Amino acid sequence: MSDSRPEPVVKRGADIEYERVGAADGMSKGVLVSEADGAPNFAIRRFVLDPGATVPKHTNEVEHEQYVLSGRYVVGIGDEEYEVEAGDSLLIPAGVVHWYRNESDGEGSFLCAVPNGDDAIELADDADV
Repeated sequence: MSDSRPEPVVKRGADIEYERVGAADGMSKGVLVSEADGAPNFAIRRFVLDPGATVPKHTNEVEHEQYVLSGRYVVGIGDEEYEVEAGDSLLIPAGVVHWYRNESDGEGSFLCAVPNGDDAIELADDADV
């Protein structure tokens, strides 16, 4: 019988590299744990929204579970807008249009868990935030 359990991984915060997110203005992403680290099912990423950041309306093929770490910002999901803050949790179902807007003077950040595998991101036709 073979043991196919993944090896434990500990990544230090200082070792996480952040990169700007393509279509977003003022958003960066760091991959905390993913399939590349041996995680068999899910990836956890940390996103940072600079003051004034906007992320256009888009859809993803996979669901998103999010936890707000810091700040206060607006998340649009479907036809609704929600002001979220540290401690709030969100579920954005696969295929649902969503967007972000940080109107505050402070940074906002959140954790986002997604299933491993391919994820097609499509900008919505009315991509203005």
